[in-house]
Amino acid sequence: MSLDIAEFRKALGCFATGITVVTSRQRDKRPLGLTVNSFNSVSLTPPLVLFSLDRSNEKAADFEASGFFAVNVLSERQQNVSVRFSTDPDNRWSNFEWSEMETGAPIIKGCLANLDCRTYAVHDGGDHLIFLGEVIAMHAAPDGGPLMYYRGKYVVPSQAD
Repeated sequence: MSLDIAEFRKALGCFATGITVVTSRQRDKRPLGLTVNSFNSVSLTPPLVLFSLDRSNEKAADFEASGFFAVNVLSERQQNVSVRFSTDPDNRWSNFEWSEMETGAPIIKGCLANLDCRTYAVHDGGDHLIFLGEVIAMHAAPDGGPLMYYRGKYVVPSQAD
């Protein structure tokens, strides 16, 4: 049986996902970041998370070579951050405040959570690479709602009614 790729994408769009910006450093140490919604937790002991990245992404090799990354879970007020890191690759970091935790991966301010990770493993995932990270530092906001993606559109749960 052959799957229609457009229908497969449509079916996957029925699963609401949170939105993250995954960050690291390029080989020349400049900050690197991409909007990613293929993120999830894997294990509590050790504390592992994963994200997947298209192999054809020009920055995939930098993520793999760095040995670390941070997952920045966006809040409902950060749609502009999601758009920034999914477009305009030359200006993602211009006039943008960020900090660091342990690894040196950029930590975006104002997020619901920031997970600073050492790369634990990288696995084959078809046309994607699956990055497993061990969380070594983190921050979680005491409140706020998530920015989500559903059926190809941004959704803020508090506005869904």
